[in-house]
Amino acid sequence: MLDELKETGYGGTELGDWDYMPTESERLHDELANRGLVMLGAFVPVALKDADAHEAGVAESLKIARLLADVAEKGGYEQLPFLALADDNGTDAVRTKNAGRTSQEMSLTDEQWKVFARGAEDIARAVKSQTGLRTVFHHHCGGFVERPDEVARLLEMTDADLLGLVLDTGHYTYGCGKNDPKVALEAFELFTERIWYVHFKDCQPQIADSARNEGWDYFEAVRQGVFCELGQGCVDFPAVLNLLKQQDYDGWVVVEQDVLPGMGSPRESARRNREYLRAHGV
Repeated sequence: MLDELKETGYGGTELGDWDYMPTESERLHDELANRGLVMLGAFVPVALKDADAHEAGVAESLKIARLLADVAEKGGYEQLPFLALADDNGTDAVRTKNAGRTSQEMSLTDEQWKVFARGAEDIARAVKSQTGLRTVFHHHCGGFVERPDEVARLLEMTDADLLGLVLDTGHYTYGCGKNDPKVALEAFELFTERIWYVHFKDCQPQIADSARNEGWDYFEAVRQGVFCELGQGCVDFPAVLNLLKQQDYDGWVVVEQDVLPGMGSPRESARRNREYLRAHGV
């Protein structure tokens, strides 16, 4: 996989599931450095609405953050990797079934919100104090922070110095419940100060409509291709890129792509996405 990233013109990668890449820091650093790649971050799901899961969530986050920090130190990184904290998406039956079309009645209660926010802050605080890395929250369809109002509420309830946001254009667009090419752009304007990290993912509007009209759950929508390759959906990436330049965003943009049957190999999909971005000046 690392060879394919290098060959298709990317400069970095996230960790992936534990054991997908080497978990010994020197070896992981060497595998990346030998290909001119850097480690950007790691996605860590935690059942944040469950207070009993917080202690294990802190431990898992620290295990991963220490690996990231060690690799960054060995590589002399100017920009440190992020811990991308998320809900344990796809485990709640109601939220999973109604991804892309959730209602207020499906949201957390006020008390659950307090538990959720406290858990996110506790993890971010531990990661920062023990490794020096910063934590960003990854909103995600099929989880309890999916809609724009849910993203806003979590940010309002958490310390802006502790917890940032990784803005995922595809999840934000699908999660808003309508195929609006401006919604992701509005998110970058609304949450400017909290966006520390960016994921580029597209959302295919016809498939999104089918998912909502036919009642597909989150996993079926993904299987059907709701998160298509860049430029094939309704996210206005040229406008987003222009806004990021205006905002002097100097962080990484990560291409997140689900490769499905009919899309060819992961390498081919990665190359098409890279060519799309290159055509737009990135």
